[in-house]
Amino acid sequence: MIAPEAVVRYYDTHPINEEQILHALEARGVALEGLTEETLKEHDQDHFGGLEANDLLFAHAGIARHHRVLDVCSGMGGPARYLAHRVGCTVVGLDLTRSRLESAQRLTRLVGLEDRVSFQWGNALEMPFEAASFDVVIGQEAWCHVPDKRRLMKECARVLKPGGQIAFTDILRTAQLSEDDATRLQAEMTFNELASFDGYETFLRDGGFDLSSVEDLGAQWTEILVRRLAMYRSLRVTTERKFGEQRQQDWDRYYSFFVGLYGEGKLSGGRFSAR
Repeated sequence: MIAPEAVVRYYDTHPINEEQILHALEARGVALEGLTEETLKEHDQDHFGGLEANDLLFAHAGIARHHRVLDVCSGMGGPARYLAHRVGCTVVGLDLTRSRLESAQRLTRLVGLEDRVSFQWGNALEMPFEAASFDVVIGQEAWCHVPDKRRLMKECARVLKPGGQIAFTDILRTAQLSEDDATRLQAEMTFNELASFDGYETFLRDGGFDLSSVEDLGAQWTEILVRRLAMYRSLRVTTERKFGEQRQQDWDRYYSFFVGLYGEGKLSGGRFSAR
């Protein structure tokens, strides 16, 4: 099992970060004063599939303006801001990495959404919220870092109101993934106990959810991840400047291995929704 501190270090030195986002805006000639979500949303979506993936997930969750939504492992808050801006609901982000959380808060203030979007530090397995606090829980490709998925699903159920909805995507293992590959993913990508399709379905039911839908995103993500690898390589200079040449080289090696596992059918991805 990977310690939480290792996951924090992983995201503290991630190529997609607040400085990189602000640099991209500057390169476009965008002034931070008067920055809007319409502009920021093109730069702060650190998940597979971008804005379209957000829209699909939010539709599966049935999110409406009156809902209070919890984004578990919210990172720098791109989806949370986009959701609040697009739908008008209230969103709370929960994250373990303080650097990401603080960046999320600053970016949210920049676009003037702090009245609808807030962020709180905490562990997804011990959420700092009262029972029945939210209408919807969402997550995107982040729960691969969380150990004990059964406990995670039960904790999500605890903070949801009766009849509340959960919708998430995550990185999944297939039967072809070897233990050596899984061990390397733990060490290099800080993935904890990757679940399978069957595993998540069981964990959801054990947590008290009625499963609504499951979608296999493996083929789609295989193509997306090739493009993401090229994107990360395009950030080589900024990654080296911020974290050093060794971190950039390590990241390229780690992510190349990760992307290759999709091409070999050893990893997949899924979108789940349940009530």
